[in-house]
Amino acid sequence: MEYKKDGFDNQRAIVLPKSIKEILINNELTRLLYVTDIGYYPKAAGHYRTRPSGSEQHILIYCTEGKGWFSINENRKEIQKEQFVIIEAGLPHTYAASETDPWSIYWLHFTGEKSHLFHSIYNKVYSIDETPEARFKDRLILFEEIFQNLEMGYSIENLEYTTLCLWHFIASFRFLSQYREVNKEKKGDVIQKAIRYMKNNLHKRLSLEDIASHTGYSPSRFGQVFLKKTGQPPLNYFNQLKIQKACQLLDFSELKIKEIASELGFYDQYYFSKVFFKQIGESPTQYKKHHKG
Repeated sequence: MEYKKDGFDNQRAIVLPKSIKEILINNELTRLLYVTDIGYYPKAAGHYRTRPSGSEQHILIYCTEGKGWFSINENRKEIQKEQFVIIEAGLPHTYAASETDPWSIYWLHFTGEKSHLFHSIYNKVYSIDETPEARFKDRLILFEEIFQNLEMGYSIENLEYTTLCLWHFIASFRFLSQYREVNKEKKGDVIQKAIRYMKNNLHKRLSLEDIASHTGYSPSRFGQVFLKKTGQPPLNYFNQLKIQKACQLLDFSELKIKEIASELGFYDQYYFSKVFFKQIGESPTQYKKHHKG
């Protein structure tokens, strides 16, 4: 089999010229994180690349079909469909498509002053489970946002836009759980179950015991789990939801402050105003005076 760096049927690739990289380095926004090379190699039979001294940029390889492998410091690992790796800049490495089932890969080289923020996922193989909430197409749309805007030319606007897309694209790998949240089924998630219960009972004065009982947890255990997941105690979160609803009522209803307090389960208007001020930084009366939209 012939080994080659590129030259595959229907491949696409863009390599930014040195002059454009200098613009990226000196731009206040793009210098934080930017693409230097980007492409797609479908069914890349014979694909093989080795860099004894490593790359100047980090290299993201996302395999969508077939198989391949990569080696860092002679430590070889396989990579296959719906797996990805980010090879850290400066590390000697080799990567190649499988000889029997060559991979299709989306790939890009990136760097920037803040590229180290993704260091925790460098040099490891990660799998993206094929579940209904996986958002595979959405991730590839982000890739196309980057590619097609660069393909349209290197205006400052295009370069800055692709940098913002790149943050989101890499974050879709780094924060898999959060990326899936928009499509995620909430059944079985005790925190989401508790939050739905809170939202459905904003008119009540729920206790910690009330909320914990709904989830099937003891109050102490539920409080610990909720705090760890959200960063807030359950009753604080409940009040936050109440005040969020209060803001909506102040914005879009003719209800008086006293009526809103009553509707949200506060025992009097003054306590409601105290809680509102603590969260919003101004009184309900001051808030209502603001023009919205």
